[in-house]
Amino acid sequence: MFQNAWGGFRGEVDAEFYWKNRDSGDVDPYIQRVGGHNMNEAEFMGYRIPISSGSNNSILALSQVPLPILALLPTEGFLLLFRHSPTAVLCGGSRSKKMAKVSTSVEIIPDTIKCPAENKKGVLMGGTATGGYTWGGEASFGGSVVPVAALKFRSVDLQSPRNNQEHHTQEMGLKRLVVRRGQSFLLQLHFSRPFHFGTDYLTFVAETGPAPTELLGTRATFSLTQARQGNVWSASNFTIDTNSLFVSLFTPSNAVVGPYTLKIEISQGQGHSVTHPLGTFILLFNPWNAEDDVYLPSEILLQEYIMMDYGFVYKGHERFITSWPWNYGQFEEDIIDICFEILNKSLYFLENPSKDYSQRNDPVYVCRVVSAMINSNDDNGVLQGNWGEDYSRGVSPLEWNGSVAILRQWLARGRQPVKYGQCWVFAAVMCTVMRCLGVPTRVVSNFRSAHNMDRNLTVDTYYDQNAEMLPTQKRDKIWNFHVWNECWMIRKDLPPGYNGWQVLDPTPQQTSSGIFCCGPASVKAIREGEVHLPYDTPFVYAEVNADEVIWLFRDGQAQEILDHNTHSIGKEISTKMVGSAKRQNITSSYKYPEGSPEERSVFMKASRKMLGPGRASSPFLDLLGSRGSQDQPAQLQLHLARTPEWGQDLLLKLHALRVPDRVHPRGPIRLVVHFCAQALLHQGGTREPLWRQTVHLNLDFEEEIQWPLLLPYDNYRNKLTDEKLIRVSGIAKVEDMGRSMLVLKDISLEPPNLSIEVSKRAEVGKALRVHITLTNTLMTALSNCMMVLEGSGLIDGQISKNIGTLVAGHTIHIQLDLYPIKTGPRQLQVLISSNEIKEIKGYKDIFVAAARVSSAPPRPAPYSPNHPLPSLPEPSTLPTAPLFIP
Repeated sequence: MFQNAWGGFRGEVDAEFYWKNRDSGDVDPYIQRVGGHNMNEAEFMGYRIPISSGSNNSILALSQVPLPILALLPTEGFLLLFRHSPTAVLCGGSRSKKMAKVSTSVEIIPDTIKCPAENKKGVLMGGTATGGYTWGGEASFGGSVVPVAALKFRSVDLQSPRNNQEHHTQEMGLKRLVVRRGQSFLLQLHFSRPFHFGTDYLTFVAETGPAPTELLGTRATFSLTQARQGNVWSASNFTIDTNSLFVSLFTPSNAVVGPYTLKIEISQGQGHSVTHPLGTFILLFNPWNAEDDVYLPSEILLQEYIMMDYGFVYKGHERFITSWPWNYGQFEEDIIDICFEILNKSLYFLENPSKDYSQRNDPVYVCRVVSAMINSNDDNGVLQGNWGEDYSRGVSPLEWNGSVAILRQWLARGRQPVKYGQCWVFAAVMCTVMRCLGVPTRVVSNFRSAHNMDRNLTVDTYYDQNAEMLPTQKRDKIWNFHVWNECWMIRKDLPPGYNGWQVLDPTPQQTSSGIFCCGPASVKAIREGEVHLPYDTPFVYAEVNADEVIWLFRDGQAQEILDHNTHSIGKEISTKMVGSAKRQNITSSYKYPEGSPEERSVFMKASRKMLGPGRASSPFLDLLGSRGSQDQPAQLQLHLARTPEWGQDLLLKLHALRVPDRVHPRGPIRLVVHFCAQALLHQGGTREPLWRQTVHLNLDFEEEIQWPLLLPYDNYRNKLTDEKLIRVSGIAKVEDMGRSMLVLKDISLEPPNLSIEVSKRAEVGKALRVHITLTNTLMTALSNCMMVLEGSGLIDGQISKNIGTLVAGHTIHIQLDLYPIKTGPRQLQVLISSNEIKEIKGYKDIFVAAARVSSAPPRPAPYSPNHPLPSLPEPSTLPTAPLFIP
């Protein structure tokens, strides 16, 4: 038999073709027009074949028969041609041409046809037709067997530009292949000869991680087939073009994410195989694919939470919320490699590398690992936290503009933690990593965020009788604000209904399963008080729902409840609005309206689950009816009399109103009010008092008094933290009653304003003039001013320069040219820090158009750390006219 192992035959052939009437048995001496005999299909080697007709000849299309280049037989008026494709064509001549015996030279390559080889004679073809005719022929051969040359691999084109565009990874570059799981991508293979499906066999091997195995899902072996079947690794839908083969490779939607190596094994029949490396590719989560666990069914949301490489972090105070621009930079060319290097340094990987890799198909697992690796408490994670005030051995958390510099520094310095970070830095860097890996992610800020370590859903703070907020040995705190992440995913490990946004917090606050990480905790579970669901839901629930109990501390112990506040924690929970620079309040996603029946019901349900039945009569529950909820004989409020500015005296007013109470329903009262001002720390603590004052008030029934208070600049000039927050507290003692009242006011001092303007049109590679203006509105000079510019797609890395001292009342104008690198919406971030103020920050949104064809000279290289700015004049000679940086 003609077998696949030998390639074909070359020599002489004698062939006789016939066209026979099946009913009469007569051989028709003429080639008849097939259509005239109503022959619309035929049978060939078990295939049913459609027939079409032409006016002068007959065409038999073997559209589903895999016979590439079977035979070419020239005859008088008759041509039999099997082409190099799964289609073959049989043409008949005109009516006048007779069937005849043919003797000619021929080359036969019989991929799937089998003829007896022993006598070198056999049926070459045969079939039947619906018109009552049969056709066929016999051939006898004389010659020698000629092997077909082995298929040799020449090269591969991974089609990276096309594939990356289709997989939404083009921003990562076009030089290497980066694709998303659950979606096909195309390869072009070049061989030494045309590929013959059926005799040439191709097997692909994709591997990731150490010691990859198919059992762990880190190795996949799959052969070339005609069509893809199911959610499995496959190579199919191929096209042959001379010596090239275009193949579509498919990765399952639950495949392990990471860097892969790709190989191909080539064999013919039962012969030995030859393996060739094809290259590498990176596989990411695919939120565009409905079968992926991170699927997000909105292109608008995908553009925001995957493709947007800049955004805002919200900081400050619930009444003074500041938008802090941040450069995520997840598509910078080396960031994807750093992200996987972070995973490879985790404790999970170091303990069991193969198992760790095998679990990287699960976004819950990957997010949890990243949450642990962004901080460095257990390992050589990315960032070292510092909540003190000495940053001399690193960089102040306030001086970071974005994630790229942090991640690159971590890699460049041998994977050692970068100094320093606080919550917004941890969360912003995690946002970069998760968006890069393909998980929809956003940054969320919670104002007045509880840090409740003992799980009793209350946080205690203490004041003495002079209104000074006291330090406490307890770990429970109320942070001015806290920042975490939300990642979008399906939670197959939870009951139905808890998919969607999940809280993940990389700031090292407490351990989870022995490691400093937090989440994922379902936002829906938090809202409904389902604190028993993993991961770390009780801790996050307390951050937004705990009650605050304020105590008067006297004679070494807490003696009086000044306030029991059920709605002071979890305020103005915020994230960037989709498609906008505005802030979005998402508090309602985390809890029902404060004081509503639903909110209190959920709170009691959560408290019972967290406290357990054995603690049902805990002091926490008793507080719900405590003395702190009783009425008071006066209402006290502190107001700012004018806008507070750093460097100016602060003017406040005490507003006091006498109201009826149970003890003195209408009589006058006498108040002694002790005031104290302290610098407020980010974690909720305070510094030593910087100002005190005592006020005596007499209040008749329904009398209202406004008492002015002056806090001089000299009192706070050198005593504030970098956040520039002051807490003014007052304790009012009601004489003859033994009752105390508390009044509080937090003040945020705004830094000078930074202005950024650019020329009207921004183009890739074309000079973009940037104008930066800063006026020192303070009463003191800003010394050692450092300017840092950053912006993915606009600047390669950072631009930084010391711009000296800016004296009080003076303005500095800086001009420089940037050469944008990428098209689309971009954001330029500018930070100017000084010894006096660490965070004078501004931003400018810029849309970059594609370069227009022109004969302009080539642009200079983009600014980078390797291309420093030119020297500036000495600080003492800084001009007020524009300073140009070429």
